[in-house]
This record gives sequence, C-alpha cells and structure tokens, in this order.
Amino acid sequence: MPDKSKIWYLKNLNIFEGMSEMQMKRVESMTSMSKVDKNRPIYFPEQATGNIYFLKEGHVKLYRLHEDGREVILDILGPGEIFGELTLCGEGGGQDYASALDEALICTVKKPDFEAMLLNSPEMNLRLTRWFGLRLRKFEEKVNDLAFKDVTQRIIGFLVRYAEEFGKIKSGTVTVPAFLSHQDIAFLTASSRQTVTTTLNDLREKGIIGFDRKHLMIQDMERLKTLAR
Repeated sequence: MPDKSKIWYLKNLNIFEGMSEMQMKRVESMTSMSKVDKNRPIYFPEQATGNIYFLKEGHVKLYRLHEDGREVILDILGPGEIFGELTLCGEGGGQDYASALDEALICTVKKPDFEAMLLNSPEMNLRLTRWFGLRLRKFEEKVNDLAFKDVTQRIIGFLVRYAEEFGKIKSGTVTVPAFLSHQDIAFLTASSRQTVTTTLNDLREKGIIGFDRKHLMIQDMERLKTLAR
C-alpha cells in the first residue's frame, strides 16, 4: 500500500471536515509532518514554540514535573486530537511537557497560520470550540474522581474512560492497546504503582478484565462501570 500523504491525514481530522480541495491544499502548505519515536519528547517548557500540533497516529502524554521529580500527567491524547492550543490564548504552555507514548505521527502548524485558518473558516472555528468543550469535560471528570472517589474507584473509573476512548469492541470484549504502564496509570489516578497492579490483578481474577504486554481487554464493561460508581 502506498504511503498516505499529508493531505490524506488532514482530511481525516474532524476539525478540517468539509473543506474543499483548494482549501486543504492551502492548509497543507502551512503544515509540516513528522514522526516521533516512542518515549521521545515533542516539546519542553523552555521551548516557546508557538506551534499547534495535530496528532495523526499514536498516543501522546501531556504532563508536568513536580518539585520532587514526580510526573503529574495532565492528559493522554489519541489520533485526531490537538495539543499546544494554549498558545491560542496567549499562553506559552507554562510548565507543560509533551512526549510520545508510542511511535507518533504529528502535524505541526505555526500559531499565526492556524489563526488565519480560523478567521477564514467559521465552521472550523465552531468545531474547535466543540473540541475545547470536550477537553474541559475530561478535566472535570478527572477532578471529580480525585475529589469524591477512593483510590480503587479512581483506577477503575480511569479504565472505563481509557477503554471507551481508545478501545475497539468485538464480540462483547473491548480491547485497548497497552501503551500505558502501571506507573503511568498511577500518575493519572493519584495512586501508587503497587495499588494499580493489585487492582488490575483483582479485576482479572474476577473475570472482568484481562491483560498482557500488548493489550488490555475489558470482558465485562457493565460490571466495570458499576464498580467505578
């Protein structure tokens, strides 16, 4: 199969939906595409890049570092998502880091060029606004979990969202690529690696989930959702 062109990827990103061939070629001329290897950084806090990034393939981790060196993971992104968007609000990204969790394909556009796209496309502006709303909802759910749920519920609630966002369902089982480590899940749920491992093993013994080095399988999603409440 021939390599997919940059314009093919841009067409399959929802924010560009409905654009004409001519408009897409104009967008293509403003963007650059690059591959980032697993666990490699995309940007650091010191880099005031002024870029907007579109994730085409793979998964990206957005995080900050605590004073003691611990990671505070802000979000995990999958194909079709945008990051670096704080530059649109006049922010440079502050103390944020971004790195690839697996091999990622990223499309980059400079802030002035992206703003010009928005000015010339009210539909694109509306889709971006909706996307921001979804991102805000994800953060609200995370804050709600941290405030009102115990550690086991937080881990299970994360597994539900993880499966719903990144999984594929077949014959009643949801399968998710295991691109997160137990330590990553611990960072995301304000728990410890040992607690994550214990919780996952307990769920596996009950027949609710299964996992190996490459995949997480949710075998009983309804029961998992019930335990997360």
